[in-house]
Order: sequence, then C-alpha cells, then structure tokens
Amino acid sequence: MPPKKAKGKAGSKVKAKDHPEDIFPLVLTSVTQELFDCVADEDVTGENPYKLLQKDDILQDMKNRAADYPEDELLLVYDRDFTYGQSFYLVLTPETKDKLLNPPKPPTPVESVIEVCKTPEPKPWISLGSELEIEEESVKQTRKKICFKFSRERRKFGAALCFSDRTADVKDGYLECASYQDSRFSIKQMQRDTGIQAVHSSTAAAHRHCDQGTGDEGDWSVKATEGLMLYQTFTDQKNMKDKKISCINWHPTIYGVVAVSVTESGEKECQKPVTPSFILFYSFVDPCTPQLLLECPDDILAFEFSPSDANIIVGGCVNGQVVLWDISAYVTHLQGIQPGGRKGSANTKAFDLDNSKENKTPVVRHCALSALENSHKAPITDVQWLPQTFELTKAGLPMENKYNISVQIVTCSPDCFVLFWDIRIAFLATQSLTDKKKKVDQTSPYSAPETFKHLDRTWTPLFRVSLPKIQASGEYAPLKLSFEGYTCNSKKGKHAGEDGDESSKVVPEYSELTIPSAKTLTPLEDVNTKLYIGTKDGEVVYTDWKMEKDESGRLQSGKPLHCLSVHHWLVNTIQRSPFFKDIILTSGGSNFAIWKEGVMNMPILQSSCSEQLYTVGCWSSSRPAVFFMGREDGSIEVWNLLEKTSEPTQILAHVINAKINCIEPWDASSKQHFLAVCDDLGMISVFEIPRALYAPITNESVSVRKYFELEQNRIKDLMTKEETRTNQMGGDESKKIKKDTEKSAKVLEENEEKNTKVYDGYKNIDGPLSFISLAPSLDRIRPTEELWSVSGQEQLSQPAFSSDSRSVLLGKWDSGRKGGGPRIIPEGQLSSG
Repeated sequence: MPPKKAKGKAGSKVKAKDHPEDIFPLVLTSVTQELFDCVADEDVTGENPYKLLQKDDILQDMKNRAADYPEDELLLVYDRDFTYGQSFYLVLTPETKDKLLNPPKPPTPVESVIEVCKTPEPKPWISLGSELEIEEESVKQTRKKICFKFSRERRKFGAALCFSDRTADVKDGYLECASYQDSRFSIKQMQRDTGIQAVHSSTAAAHRHCDQGTGDEGDWSVKATEGLMLYQTFTDQKNMKDKKISCINWHPTIYGVVAVSVTESGEKECQKPVTPSFILFYSFVDPCTPQLLLECPDDILAFEFSPSDANIIVGGCVNGQVVLWDISAYVTHLQGIQPGGRKGSANTKAFDLDNSKENKTPVVRHCALSALENSHKAPITDVQWLPQTFELTKAGLPMENKYNISVQIVTCSPDCFVLFWDIRIAFLATQSLTDKKKKVDQTSPYSAPETFKHLDRTWTPLFRVSLPKIQASGEYAPLKLSFEGYTCNSKKGKHAGEDGDESSKVVPEYSELTIPSAKTLTPLEDVNTKLYIGTKDGEVVYTDWKMEKDESGRLQSGKPLHCLSVHHWLVNTIQRSPFFKDIILTSGGSNFAIWKEGVMNMPILQSSCSEQLYTVGCWSSSRPAVFFMGREDGSIEVWNLLEKTSEPTQILAHVINAKINCIEPWDASSKQHFLAVCDDLGMISVFEIPRALYAPITNESVSVRKYFELEQNRIKDLMTKEETRTNQMGGDESKKIKKDTEKSAKVLEENEEKNTKVYDGYKNIDGPLSFISLAPSLDRIRPTEELWSVSGQEQLSQPAFSSDSRSVLLGKWDSGRKGGGPRIIPEGQLSSG
C-alpha cells in the first residue's frame, strides 16, 4: 500500500490538479462516508477506489446536478492522492464513468525485426594535412652515432671468468648523469608545445600516486593518502617470510638506516621449523637486501640503541634473557652504503670482491647474554637504557654518573617483575701487560666482540622491582614502561673532565668500566624515581622503583602508588612527550589516554571507544600538539590537540594492508621528516611527513602547555566536588562502603584458596596442560599471546579442554603466586565472568 500524502487543507504545499468538467471533487465527512459505505481505506482503497451510488440516495444538495444525469447510478471515486484537491470526486458523465470502469486495453506490441548490421565498406583516405604535424613532432636521428670499442690485453685471452652478484652503487655499478642548473647562463623559455588529455580527477590522482610510489609492485605501493607520501619500502623474502616485525629503531647517527626485529607469525609458529632470529639493518640505498644482521639467541620483542654509543645495542628475548651487541667494527660498512659513500667492509679478508667468495651480508654475534636462571621467566616486552645523567645503586637510589655514560638498563616482562641491569664489571681483575696487548679479531665471522665478555652467561640483574596489587592479592603483569629522563642542572653528572676532576679525565672503554662503591658517589635528590607501567589487563600502574626495608631489614619493593583501568585490552604504548617530561601517552584496546604526572585520579584526556583497535601510538618528534595512532585495520589517525580533541584531524585509511605493529618517526633534517610503519606481514613502509604535520605553528608549545593546565584544573575541581559530596554522605554511609569492601576482599581470598586446591588436583595429570586468560571487557574474549604449560617452561599454542570436551580450562600463568600455578576458573563460573 503506498504511503498517505498530506491532505489538501489550507496552507498545504500539495498543488491540486485542475479537474475536468465531467467530474466534481467532493469533501465527504466521516458520517457521509459511513452512510454510503465508502469509508476511506476500508470500503474504498488506493487499489480499488471506485464506488457506485444510487441516485435516489444522494444528498439534496447534489440533486440539481444529478437531475440531468441519464443513468440511475453515479460513479464516486476515492482520490487518495488528492489529484483534484479533495479526497473524493464525482463523475458527472456516463462516458467518463465507462472509461474509468472499463479502461481500454493496451495495444499489443509488435515484434520488431532485428536488422543485421553490416560492416561499412572502407572509404579512401583523404589527406587533410595532419601527416605534416605528425612528421614535425616525430624524433629523428640527426647526429652521427658514437662508436665504442672495447678490448683487453692479449695475455688475458682465454682466461677463466668468474661472475658474482653485487649491489649497484655510485662508484662501481650504475652511474646516473643527472641534469643540473648551470649558473653561467640561463635560457628563458617563451613557448612550448605540450600534449594533454582530460581525465577524471580520481584517475589522475591514482596515476600520480603510482609515479611517486617506490618499492615492489602491489596494491600497497599506490596507496599514498593525503598527509603522508610513500617514500620507501623494505622487504626481504629470505629473512622476513612468514614473520612479523616486533620492534623498529632508526640508527641515531647514520642517514637512512633502520633496524628491525622480527618474530614468528602466530599462525605458522607451530607448523614451520625453527629459523634463526636476527635484527636486520636496512638502508635507503638497497631496500631489498639487509646490510647487517645481528644474530639473536631467540626472537627479540624489544631492542634499543645506547644513547651514549650508537654501536652498543641491547635487546630482550622471548625466553626472558637480555642480550648485548657491539657493532663498532661494522660502522664503516654501514656508512659506506650511504649515497656518495664508499662501499667498504669491516673485514677485507671475509668480504673481498676480488676473490671467488660470495659477498654475503655480515652477521654480528652477540657479545653478552644474561644468565637464564636469573633472567625473566616470560618474554621481555620492553627494554630501555637509563639516562646517562645518573646511575642507581642496588637499593634503587639515584647517584651521580661521573663518566656521563649510559651503563644501566631496565626491562619488564609479564612475569610481574621489572629488572634493572648494569653492564659494568663488578670488580676489575688485575691483568698483565701481555694480556692487555692481546687483541681478538672482532671482525671474524666465527668470533664475537669481547666488549662485554665479563657478562656473558653470568650476567645478573642489579635489583628487582615487584608489582604487588594494591587492593587484592596477586601482582600486575607489566608490558610497557616509561620513566622521566633526568636533566642535570648542576655540575654533578657532567661529562668526564669538564669539572677539572683528575680522577675523571679519561673515560675507559666499556670492557674496563667497573661498578663504583656507593660511598664514593654523590646522591642526587632531584631525580624522579617513579615509573609508569602498562599491564596485560589494560591497567596503568604508577610505582616507585626505590627499594624499602622490611621488619627484618631486607630490601623489598613497595606497593604501587596508583592503578587505574582505562584500557579495554593490553597496554601496547606508554610514551612520554618529547616536549613535556610530565605528559604521557598510553594506548590499548579501543581507546587511548593522555596523563599528566602528579594527576593520578584520571587521565587529562581519554578518547572514546573506536570501532578499530589501537595497536600502537607515538608523539610527533617536532610538533608538541601532534601524535599518531596506528590501528588494527592498517590505518593511521593523526591527532592535533590544538584543532580537535574529540576526533582525529585526519584518518589516513589503510596506508598498509595489515595490522600496524610499530610506528617510529625520524627527523632526517630540518626539512625532511619520515614516519616508519611496520606490519604483521614483515613489511616496512617509510612515509614522508608533509610540512603541515612537522612544522610547528607560532607558540605551539605554550598553547599546548596551557591546554594541559586547563585540563588539570578541571580535574582538580571535579575531585573537589566529589570529595565534598562524599563528606556530605555522613559517617554511616562511609562505614557501609568500608564494610562492603572488606566483605568483597574476603570473598576473593576464599575463591583464591578454592582455585589453589583445584590446581593442586590438576598438577598430577600426565602431559602438558595449557591455559588462556579472559580479557577484562566482557564483549571481547580473546586468548593471551603467551600460553604456557603447567611447568611454565614450555610455550603452547592451543588451550586445553577437559576430558568430557564440554569445558575449557581458563587461567593466567603467574609464577609469583603461591605454588607457581595459574588461576583456574571452574566451569560453573564462566557465565558470571
């Protein structure tokens, strides 16, 4: 049934059609419709609008018009569409009545005869002069060709040839004669003939992106979006096949060199044989071949260059060990692959092009590995160097760093610990002059640098920081961490020799650095010893790394100061702003948050839930108000706090075709900024950032700081009102809340004891038993990334089901709990969360 239209009343916008003379529009009231059995949409409808009426029964006011009507019945038509301005009209002539009741049949269509189209006969070509234009535009050879003659010495005739593959470079492979502007003269172009073709704007944009894209062919090579332009891609089918990138870092000093660590893809981890793990170095000069490989004892989830020496690299392994590399012997090799550089190698014997050996990518072995029994019991998810402005004692107290060299490292892992490491020797053993003169060939492919030989396989952490939960039993499982970079404002911590101290004029090598006694160092009172930690359950924890003494005098970690659950899934980013040391960006699940250190009641900015999960985030390195967020669908959101705070200023849709794992900006120069984006498919895409996103506006830093202060004041006002309202509730209400809290804690302890008993029963089951944990959000239930057996030594990929195949054993491995077992959720409690 078609919808009703507005009735033609006064003020109606429906324009009535002029009615012919043989009909008369009527307005019938509801009483009149019932009298003649013509109620609208009941007796008469849009599909059957006609009703025959007895002439004798028509109202008195119609008799004058019906007196001349020759037949006994008049035709009343229900006009649902108000064609003539009323809901009914009366037909006044028998001819029109018959035409409406018996409409003429449509004529029968005549079958058309299909004519066969004949190919027209070609006509003779008549010249109109166009061939002259073609002749003028054609290119002809007018100069005599140059002839080159190549010859070789007669004594080399018949000698054996040896061919090998090598990368083309500026000096010895491919030489491009690029055009340049000659300053001696200038020719002004007055007129030029140019052929053009009109196409759709979207087609022109697609062709323009194709011309500007670089790298391998494919859909991703032409996806240059507004705001970011694809500059370079890196891929390696040999070392990155079926792997995903876990961490990326630009080389601090060498242009265009980026290093990435790769791990096995989750889907094929159990199907494919174990392959060697490497950290791969790539360069803009050769995007398809790694220039350097760092051999890893296991897959690396996080690594970082030393801020004091870019040749020293630390990494965290999946098995919980910390590893160190020294690439000092390969600096010349990495510098030689730059444009205009001389292609060189650290070891001329191993990589000489004159002999028949193949020129392979250099492989650097690690020079130190932590002791397995004293390392993390789960994968290391974050590793960072402490600033070179201070060092820590075994109690976590900050002291002056007289050599001004970064010598300590902090790592975290889901095993509920944060570990601090020192790369120096505990004590310097006396060496003879003969031993000091012995030098090991560090460039040999079968040897490792001896920079940290004193740590290899015996390296233990300086101290451990545990993370007990604040209001319940158990511990937090950290994934990411961030601490404030200390800036020394006094003479303490300056570079060796600047203050005239005779004992610090000469900086020894790393292999000769020793851990000094805390008594000889000056304490630093103004160092911030607080840590921000993102957990596996979406919590943001704020704790102090300084150790406290218990009743027996032993050093132990105190409870965290604050903990807030603001993310719906594991925290994947905790990063401080490079412009404000007290502003922190966190992301996890479907939202992100910005925090201000000192304001721990809530974040000063929290995003709404996104349809796509946020996988990583990072601050802009040049604009205080800008930061980037990577999403699961391969898109990047660009946020500008000075323009919008509720939604991104730009959404760069699907810049890559897989989930974004890492984002890392790099300032190549004052006028060239890059953003490296890595995905789950082992692809590195480098985008050039436009000027609008890297050039700060006037007083941008001051404006952003003012915005943060306004948000801080807003939160303080909100907390003041909340505290006032709480005080007005009265003492009885406060006691009730306290009583309910104690009751909830007691119930948790009872459930913990029951779960422990159930776990003890499963310990006697033969064979491995694996567990998964539930996400804190009820609408998202996913297995964790790490699945462990009951013994905690074997990583599994599938959850364990009960023998009756009706329930799954759910839990989370927690080596810090009593008994070292997981939490087991009984089958009957699954529905209650």
